[in-house]
Amino acid sequence: MLTVVLGLSGALVYGFADFLGGLASRRVRAVTVAAVAAGVGIVPLLLGLVVVGGSFTGAAVLWGAVAGASGGFGVLLLYRALAIGPMSVLSPLTAVFAAVVPVLVAVLRGTALSGLAVGALVVAVVAVVLVAAVRDTSGARVTAGGLVSAAVAGCGFGGIVLAYDLAPSDSGVAPLIVARVLQAVLLGVAAAVAGLVGRSGGAADPATSADAPGSAAPPGRRGRGGRWPLRLLVTVIACGVLDAMANVFIQAGLHSSDDPTTLPVVSVLNALYPIGTVVLAGVVLRERLSAVQWTGIGLAITASVGLALA
Repeated sequence: MLTVVLGLSGALVYGFADFLGGLASRRVRAVTVAAVAAGVGIVPLLLGLVVVGGSFTGAAVLWGAVAGASGGFGVLLLYRALAIGPMSVLSPLTAVFAAVVPVLVAVLRGTALSGLAVGALVVAVVAVVLVAAVRDTSGARVTAGGLVSAAVAGCGFGGIVLAYDLAPSDSGVAPLIVARVLQAVLLGVAAAVAGLVGRSGGAADPATSADAPGSAAPPGRRGRGGRWPLRLLVTVIACGVLDAMANVFIQAGLHSSDDPTTLPVVSVLNALYPIGTVVLAGVVLRERLSAVQWTGIGLAITASVGLALA
């Protein structure tokens, strides 16, 4: 039960962070928002290091680095996918791969799942697709490059869960800090390159272009003196803090039980993060959820109950 609660909590907080990141990306490049948010997320993790401690052993640093690299490249590939293809297809595809890859790894390790657990996991994956389904008006077509980018991005996000699962259970927040620092560096380099390309007047990389879906305004719109408006700054800071907290929930969920089914359960629940995004969009922006999305939320609740009982 605790594993399910932590997994769902992480997914909801991830979704809230994505919502705030999406809002901020309407003002500046999405990759810039992601880079700053990743840097901000280091601060609460350092505070967590003081409170709960952490052990920077070789294994903790190794798997933290793997998580950071997987997350950083996953974000960049997702931006690229959404820049060259329809969000309505590629975003759910990414979420499905993020959910399924750790499950497959767990099965290959020899993890045996009960019939109820298998059914609940399947229902949860279907829920991911339905909740993440959004109306796409860009007219973009599905291409092989977009599909591959989305699939590999999903594998990268699944790699985060796998890496945290392999990190020592007594390492505390150490792997999270290593992952966050590396991810901030990778995204910071990408944001700097995008800024240089933009100032030089060249064509922006699709992976970092603000014309990608979700970036409704031209990049670089800031306040006087090139500073970000206070509301934008607060939004990005909140995004970074929530994203870091989501990682804490996920790692805690992965190490909350010695049951071998913990990995597939947490990975699939983690992929339900679009629920947090669409719910917050409904509350803050008054966006209406479609019947398909409501169906997905209902299935997600059903799957969560099934996993708790399995």
